[in-house]
Amino acid sequence: MWIVYAFLSAFFAALTSILGKIGIENVNSNLATAIRTIVVVVMAWVIVFITGKYNDLVNISHKSLFFLILSGIATGLSWLCYYRALQIGEASKVVPVDKFSVVIGMVLAFVVLKETMTIKTIIGGILITAGTFVLIF
Repeated sequence: MWIVYAFLSAFFAALTSILGKIGIENVNSNLATAIRTIVVVVMAWVIVFITGKYNDLVNISHKSLFFLILSGIATGLSWLCYYRALQIGEASKVVPVDKFSVVIGMVLAFVVLKETMTIKTIIGGILITAGTFVLIF
C-alpha cells in the first residue's frame, strides 16, 4: 500500500510545481509560500480532527516533537527556496533539481539512519544524479 501513497505523493508534488509556477506570477515568492503553508496547515489539522487523532498529541515524546519541529523548519526553508527558484527559473529545470533531494535523502539515510546501501540504491542514485544534471545543463 505504501507504493500507492508514494506515487500519489509524486503526482501531487508534480502538480504542486505546475500550479505553484502559475500561481506565483506577479506574487512575491515568500508571500506565495506563506499562503501555501496556511492551506497545508488547515488541511492537515482538518484531517487530524476528522480521524480523531488530536487525542494523540499528549503522547508525543519530547524527542519526537523536537525532530518534528526541525523537520518543519527544513520544510519551510525548502519551500521558500523552491518557490523563489520557481519564480525566477523554468519549472522544467527547477523541478529536477528539487527532486535531487531524493539522492541527498538516500545519502543521509545511509549516513544518519545507518540504512543498508545496496548496489540497486547506488545505481539508482547515480542515474538520478546523471538525469538531474542532463536536464539542467
